Amino acid sequence: MIYVLAALLPPLGLLVNGQPFSAIFNLVLMVFCGIFGLFFHVLLLVPSAHAVIAVHLKREERMHREVVEAIRQHGPPPGYSR
Repeated sequence: MIYVLAALLPPLGLLVNGQPFSAIFNLVLMVFCGIFGLFFHVLLLVPSAHAVIAVHLKREERMHREVVEAIRQHGPPPGYSR
């Protein structure tokens, strides 16, 4: 659901995901791409792509942090040898 929001309303999707600085950057990017997108239509997709990629990276970082915290709390998985 967050990916759909990030694709359709990029700054709002970034704010909901907890990335206020990326949302501000995305607003600037939307203005820039809106102006130059009149000549190069591919630029109109850049803010949405930025938001989707930023949301994905943040979610991956959260998942990685949860795994590391679980390993710290409970120890390495069974059968793990160094």
